[in-house]
Amino acid sequence: MTIQKFEDILVWQKSQDLAVAIYKIFSQSKDFGFRDQIRRASVSISNNIAEGFDRSSNADFKRFLYFALASNSEVRSMLYLAERLNYLNKPESKELISITNEVSKMLYSFMKSMK
Repeated sequence: MTIQKFEDILVWQKSQDLAVAIYKIFSQSKDFGFRDQIRRASVSISNNIAEGFDRSSNADFKRFLYFALASNSEVRSMLYLAERLNYLNKPESKELISITNEVSKMLYSFMKSMK
């Protein structure tokens, strides 16, 4: 089955869910620089998947999937920092980090499945 639109890509859907969670959790943060950076990085994951989908070749799409993967790693790194700065408690950070790990696995699998 061929994917017709980026909205059908499961990793895009999962990364959108992650971005919504990040937005909600950090909505009251007074550290505006941190809050804005983690929000931008979280949104960048699904945006890169969407942008890459409409590129002219699988090679271009794959390149954007790597950008999405890098943004996901940035979010995960910031989540570790958020816990150390006491912006998140351990269960919150553990749950979100778990989601970023799942997104990474999904991205790697998706890239591997491309010819």
